[in-house]
Amino acid sequence: MLTSKLKLNPQSRALWLSGLSAAFRTATACCIVAVATLFGPEVFRRQVAFPAFSYVTVILIITGASLGDTFRGCWDALCATVLTVVPAILGLATLGPARLTTALTAVIVGMAAFLVMLPDQKTHLVSKRIALGQIVIIYVVAYDKGGETDPVMHPVSMAASTAVGVLACVVSLLLPYPGLATCQVKKKCKLYADSASERVKLCVKAFCAQDDTSAQAFISQAKSLSISGTKLLNAIKSKKESMKWETLPINLLKPYCINTAEKLQAMEMPLQGLQIALNNFNSFPPQILDQDLKDYLHKLQESITSTFDQLKSFMPSEMATFPESDQENRKPSIQSFPQTHKDLSPFFFLFCSKLLQRKMNENPSTNPTSISDTPSKKKQEVNLFELISTFLMQRRFMLALKCSLSVGLAVLFGLIYSKNNGIWSGLPVAISFAVSREAAFRVSNLKAQGTVLGTVYGVLGCFVLEKYVKVRFLILLPWFIFCSLLRRSRMYGPAGGVSAVIGAVLVLGREKFGPPTEFAIIRIVEAFIGLSCSIVVELMFQPTRASTLAKIQLSKSLQVLHECICALSLCGKKECVADGQKKLKANVNELRKFIEEAEMEPNFWFVPFHGVCCNKLLKSLSNIEGLFVFLNHACESLQKENLSLKNLEDEVEHFKEMIHPSLKCFENVVLVKSLNKLEKELQKSNVCGTSSDLESGKLPLSPQKLNVHGPNGEDEMDNIVNSYLQKTKELVIGEGCDEMKRHEVVLNLSAIAFCLRGLVMETRDIEKGLMDLLQWENPTSHVNLYEISSKIDALCNN
Repeated sequence: MLTSKLKLNPQSRALWLSGLSAAFRTATACCIVAVATLFGPEVFRRQVAFPAFSYVTVILIITGASLGDTFRGCWDALCATVLTVVPAILGLATLGPARLTTALTAVIVGMAAFLVMLPDQKTHLVSKRIALGQIVIIYVVAYDKGGETDPVMHPVSMAASTAVGVLACVVSLLLPYPGLATCQVKKKCKLYADSASERVKLCVKAFCAQDDTSAQAFISQAKSLSISGTKLLNAIKSKKESMKWETLPINLLKPYCINTAEKLQAMEMPLQGLQIALNNFNSFPPQILDQDLKDYLHKLQESITSTFDQLKSFMPSEMATFPESDQENRKPSIQSFPQTHKDLSPFFFLFCSKLLQRKMNENPSTNPTSISDTPSKKKQEVNLFELISTFLMQRRFMLALKCSLSVGLAVLFGLIYSKNNGIWSGLPVAISFAVSREAAFRVSNLKAQGTVLGTVYGVLGCFVLEKYVKVRFLILLPWFIFCSLLRRSRMYGPAGGVSAVIGAVLVLGREKFGPPTEFAIIRIVEAFIGLSCSIVVELMFQPTRASTLAKIQLSKSLQVLHECICALSLCGKKECVADGQKKLKANVNELRKFIEEAEMEPNFWFVPFHGVCCNKLLKSLSNIEGLFVFLNHACESLQKENLSLKNLEDEVEHFKEMIHPSLKCFENVVLVKSLNKLEKELQKSNVCGTSSDLESGKLPLSPQKLNVHGPNGEDEMDNIVNSYLQKTKELVIGEGCDEMKRHEVVLNLSAIAFCLRGLVMETRDIEKGLMDLLQWENPTSHVNLYEISSKIDALCNN
């Protein structure tokens, strides 16, 4: 087999085979369209008047390469056809195709696009893209043919062309065997289970290693598997919606498959915790490691491996657990307490191993809808003008307006350039319109490159098979394989890969469109016109650069982090910490999107985006978000023990006092664009003459305790940790806990200390990152975050 000759690992082999499967099914569907439109009966070919859109429909629907995705795509195509064909028949019959002009056609296309994009998010994006493509072809071709256009049969031919593409997708997903999302998820779950089981083994080996070199080798292997495991989990998540669309007999198997996928996703968090703990070890082996602990870890490893094997066989969820008789025996016999901060990592490792065991015993369940989620029935009196204003500002309206202008302008300028080929400027914009913000220049560049690549390949294919016009579509088969890999690459991505496929298909899959070279040039020019219009409209609606939005979002993330720190409490409600963690995660994910976009946008005359520094800040915020997850689990377990935690609560307050003044400072500082401009504004407002006022005490510095050291030069943070651990020991001894309860309490309290110390360390990294970022933007200025924050406060209070 090819994959065995290439010596690929299981994860890479699965990725390679997935790409080949998608390419094969796409090629099969396009071949079905080609055979039907080139060799079908004359009546059929006359009815399917737009074979180009049949290919486009295939590319839009079959991208998921699963039967569920295709069924959903069929429904999307049906909805799109209803949205466009029926109004088009009424519109053309009322207006008359002969009365259409260039400007009127562009206006009608824009208005129809607005109405298609206006409905809420319940209408799938594929449905809207198909509808937009149909709108462009129906009205532009009607304008081109003028009075020869039948107002009824012309839109019906558009519907027939769409139906051919849809049926080709269904047939290709059934041959030679059904491409079920359920089977794909099952395979990926097995691969993930194997990977996770191996990660546990490597982590246990690293924990028990007798020297640092061996331990680091095991940690490196586990990290590599972690990266592939994350990709597998993302692939599993992407198929959840597809599984809902598959046929009734498969529904009998789906609950086991879905529950297993959910359970595997829940296990990822404690697995990452094991690796976090190992990365923070001071030396190997840890001091607490003895023979009893070794035996416990090896038994735990065997049990986890056994449970993963059960999950791989997709047994019912309640059966894939640790045996009840073994659970009581699977408690490590820990006779010591963590004495200093250096002892926390091994205890956090044991905490995560126990958390992993708990997650493997849990059954996935859905949370009931809370009362607070129920919409209020109170009527609110709203002024008519306020209602209209609110509607106009809604995201859906702005999105529909942006789409309307993009497609309308593309059609307008495309028709001005070439009346006969105007659809090739509007069609690329219509079928690739995105509802979310994207890097306009980067995506347009990829689409342009993909279009050129595909079109040139099509022209070369026509040259090679010049005498065999009827079978030249066969040369598309290797191109589909290449483009399926191209779509998965970072260089081109989905935008470039899809454009490359469509570019080649539209040249090789049709006939009677003139010389291929001439058509290729027209297509490239029209595509350039359409992409240019989409870029201009994107800049009109979103003029703020992604780098600026990234800084604004960074400030918001720091503000949410500050709120999470203030709400942190051992005795507080777990919902507060959990809600704060979810809010922080959402903000960090939004920040990640802006940073990715900012790295792709051109600099022009602006200061280059410091991607390395921003990614370091993003990593620190992501690490903090993960620490809050573990904190939430530890506090939740601790509250069940009914202990008196007042003394420890005081120590937690010390941690909070170290962090939150600095975070408040960071929120203000990150939005500063120019330090020289800030200094001039201070002088104008007569707050202070120069920065020397800071030194003389006229302008007090913002308080900061993040980097305070003790009288002997020791880190104050470590002093607080050691004090916390001493009080932990006193608490456990004073409560007179039995061995099992003592074990639980020690691990939970140690995990809390580890996470709190981690919060301080990551906040220090954020401070360093912000200093680097401000120094990058102000290379000639002296950067002191707390001085800058004090100046901002003074300016605001003036």
